[in-house]
Amino acid sequence: MTSLRTGTVAARGAVRAAPSRGRARRWTAAAFLAPLVVYLLLFYAYPLYRNIELSVHDYTPRAFIQGNPEFTGLENYLRILSDDAFLSALGNTALFTLGSIAVQYAIGLALAVFFHRGFRLSAALRAMFLVPWLLPLIVSASTWSWMLNSENGIVNAALRAFGIGQINWLTSPDTSLLAVTIANIWLGVPFNLVILYAGLQNIPADLYEAAGLDGAGAWQRFRRITFPLLRPVSMITLLLGLIYTLKVVDIIWIMTRGGPADASTTLAIWSYREAFGTGQPDFSPAAAVGNLLILIAFAAGLAHVRLQKETA
Repeated sequence: MTSLRTGTVAARGAVRAAPSRGRARRWTAAAFLAPLVVYLLLFYAYPLYRNIELSVHDYTPRAFIQGNPEFTGLENYLRILSDDAFLSALGNTALFTLGSIAVQYAIGLALAVFFHRGFRLSAALRAMFLVPWLLPLIVSASTWSWMLNSENGIVNAALRAFGIGQINWLTSPDTSLLAVTIANIWLGVPFNLVILYAGLQNIPADLYEAAGLDGAGAWQRFRRITFPLLRPVSMITLLLGLIYTLKVVDIIWIMTRGGPADASTTLAIWSYREAFGTGQPDFSPAAAVGNLLILIAFAAGLAHVRLQKETA
């Protein structure tokens, strides 16, 4: 009888203790989650809210000081969409972004496959390929500006050795966008190399051995094994490259300032120039252009999630 009472009391104590343990777990989870929520609110939600607010008001330097901007609704969006520079900037953005990420990915994948084979100097050469990624962007952009200088740049000097005449890389509307795209590709290759090389490390070596025993050549192994199994890593690499390239300002601004004649002006450069580049800040249209870039990046993210679900 005594043992029965003892068991009943213990059972009641366990029932009472279960809710307290559950509350403790929830409070612990909330404590761990709180820093992330605060970070997201401060550095993502609030800046996005401020950017939207800027775009639907007429913020001038005087309005910033006095704090009474005029509400304009979608007027700033209509203004930029009807601007003659919009289609040109949108086309330049598409060419610059798609050209950069396509070539970066192709070169990065080729280098990743090359280094994945493993050889004596593999680690040292991989470290050297990371140098462009580690340099400050102002150094990289200034170096490319010197290299592509029309008069005394090393690129034109090399071309003259092969009998090719002078090319005005940074001062001609026909080549300025190509010049900044080349510089951006050089900067982005190390990122693609690192991510894709890490993805290759997760592919089981047994698959390659089995394919080799079946008589598959190098190209067949790449097409049947490497590329399909690397697809999830490739998708996230391309998405991150797209988001990063859409917002590139420093490289283009240092090399060409979006010129000549807006030939290398992208949406990001247009937004920066409206806000800071003319000496007469026009923050509201700049914020509207920035929000368009956010929408493009958001659409790319949704497309990536949908493709991931379809291939899962």
